[in-house]
Amino acid sequence: MYIHVQVIDVSNCDPVKNMYVDFWHANATGVYSGVVASTNGNSNDQTNLNTNFLRGVVPTDEDGVAQMLSIFPGHYAGRTTHMHFIGNYGGTVLSNKTYSGASVSHVGQFFFDQDLITSVEKVTPYSTNTQTTTLNKNDNIFTEAAATGYDPIMTYALLGETVGEGLFVWILVAADMTAERDVTARPQPALLRPPRVQLLAFSSWEELWPSWLHLLRRSWSLLRVCS
Repeated sequence: MYIHVQVIDVSNCDPVKNMYVDFWHANATGVYSGVVASTNGNSNDQTNLNTNFLRGVVPTDEDGVAQMLSIFPGHYAGRTTHMHFIGNYGGTVLSNKTYSGASVSHVGQFFFDQDLITSVEKVTPYSTNTQTTTLNKNDNIFTEAAATGYDPIMTYALLGETVGEGLFVWILVAADMTAERDVTARPQPALLRPPRVQLLAFSSWEELWPSWLHLLRRSWSLLRVCS
């Protein structure tokens, strides 16, 4: 799944450059990396604490766009399918390709069209996920986000005839660049996120895209939602 997240400054609609987008989500069967808990796969598997799959940090480009390559998230009990997003700025990229010392201007979650979720979950390995399904309309965080007038659902396009051939998803975020959000880890030791998230670098990203997808990205990056 190719992911584009464009960030604009809510005060003037200008693209936000060099924001480091921290993203993470569960795997196809609803398991997060770096977490050992009764609701996160095999709670006896302590080795999962040392994993960091499906987590990363990507900087926005001159159009305010962060580009990511991942898989479609799986669901877990009590939540609809979603992915997490934190917008960081003013930090430092360290020599080990981690990011440190940033302020946080935006914290949120992205969601997906319910029909798309249903289609994906018919495909292996998503179809092996035995956790209880929660629909968008029954997810508290989704309904709270939608009630504010913000559309939290990512737009998507199939890269072939079926979802199994891949997806391109995108969304626009208007961030308050004067805000400094407090972000803290969950208090339970078993639920702490990994202390470091690897910086992802896609130096040859455009080579991965068919020409129509490149044009779609460029036309979408010019979108403005402010007057």
